[in-house]
Amino acid sequence: MIDYEFLRVVWWLLLGVLLIAFAIMDGFDLGAVALLPFVGKTDLERRVVINTVGPVWEGNQVWFILGGGAIFAAWPYVYAISFSGFYLAMFLVLVTFIIRPVAFKYRSKLEDSRWRHTWDWIMCIAGITTSILLGVAVGNVLQGVPFHFDSDLRVFYTGSFFGLLNPFALLCGLVSLCMLLMHGGFYLSIKASGQVAERAVKLARFFAWLLIVLFALGGVWVSLGDIGYQMTSVVSMVGPSNPMHKQVIALSGAWLNNYALHPWMRLMPVLGFLGAAAAWFLSKKQAKKTAFISSAISLAGVVGTAGVSMFPFLLPSSSNPSESLTVWDASSSQLTLQIMFICAVIFVPMIVAYTTWVFRVLRGPVTQASIEADSKDMY
Repeated sequence: MIDYEFLRVVWWLLLGVLLIAFAIMDGFDLGAVALLPFVGKTDLERRVVINTVGPVWEGNQVWFILGGGAIFAAWPYVYAISFSGFYLAMFLVLVTFIIRPVAFKYRSKLEDSRWRHTWDWIMCIAGITTSILLGVAVGNVLQGVPFHFDSDLRVFYTGSFFGLLNPFALLCGLVSLCMLLMHGGFYLSIKASGQVAERAVKLARFFAWLLIVLFALGGVWVSLGDIGYQMTSVVSMVGPSNPMHKQVIALSGAWLNNYALHPWMRLMPVLGFLGAAAAWFLSKKQAKKTAFISSAISLAGVVGTAGVSMFPFLLPSSSNPSESLTVWDASSSQLTLQIMFICAVIFVPMIVAYTTWVFRVLRGPVTQASIEADSKDMY
């Protein structure tokens, strides 16, 4: 049987990989539809934008499902608390996920400008709302979530939906929004054509610099604000999961400790900053594909920064810090993690290979001429 400590770390890493993959893959279509009314000035131009993401958005959602499934199976305490505590916020995210494909399907059913204009703004608002709420969720996790256990390990969440919308969480929401708008803009610079691509890349450059500024502001807030947790007792890395067997204190700036203990973790925020700056510079040099790759690297750096800053915490408790959930005391059993690991080794490469094949088949830009030539079958 594979070592328990190793499995816990591997599943922490795999969860991070899945969340980064979701941010990169679903991020560009969220960003693209959020930019829809601003890069497409005519009905035909907006159809170009929609058809750049229409054929691939469903496949991109796989990473969201895999991430949720990994949390459910590998970190059941985290799943139970986050999905119940953030219920209303997640329900709103689910609504925006549902509205988007409905808008894809129904927008072109009527040749009426008001009908299509309404659906265009619905898609835009859905993309913006989802992008912000995902960042707000991360911001609340960094601050700590108000939950506690009783003696029978029953969990009690004491927060509210509007409590999630605090200043730091909203800043994280803006970081998420700028990140995905940047990524979506650079994607459209490759997949769209003409004026749509030109407008998209200009907006992407603007949001790249805004991301750098807001990401830096978030780092300053974390270092100087009352944000962070630190364990003050030794926790068994191989024992059974029980979040009650440790001591934790809330400590301002504690999320920066890992960068001194593990210098390699500094790579994550560096990638967040340099990826966005490189994407801006490369787009100026007309290296559109490389700019998009740099944008993806920036997303990986921003998401990875949250993960490595908190390690080994997964979900801190602001109500009772000692009942926070960590990598060492919130996982499933050793056998469960081992079976999941074997499944991941088999199926994740298959998903990556299939996704690569799909994007290869669909390579090339979407043009207005192609929309007009196949108007009935295109979105």
